[in-house]
Amino acid sequence: MRNVYDIAYELANALKESNEFKRFKAAKEKIEKDEKLKQMVMDFKKKQLELEQKRLQGQEVTSSDVYSLQQLYQIISLNPDIEEYLSSEMMLAKILADISKIIAEAVDLKDEMFGLLESK
Repeated sequence: MRNVYDIAYELANALKESNEFKRFKAAKEKIEKDEKLKQMVMDFKKKQLELEQKRLQGQEVTSSDVYSLQQLYQIISLNPDIEEYLSSEMMLAKILADISKIIAEAVDLKDEMFGLLESK
């Protein structure tokens, strides 16, 4: 039987070689080279995190909160470099979430890891 850590490293290497990761890495490098774009992305992510923390703490997330974040996204994503960064980041995050779900389901931990309750 193969060592699970060796397989994890193989998966990590496969991810690094994927088109999705390469796209994300290139977009990230562009953002990091431009201080103004970097600050815009950081401000957006900060507001996004604040909204998520509010939700996780059981505080009400108002439609105004959501609208404000959506408006900010629409404004900053007018910049093609930011739009590319955010969309490539979202695609990479989806792949990582899918991989986590596949692993959790394979070892029967889906409910524990994702908080899903099945009615039996």
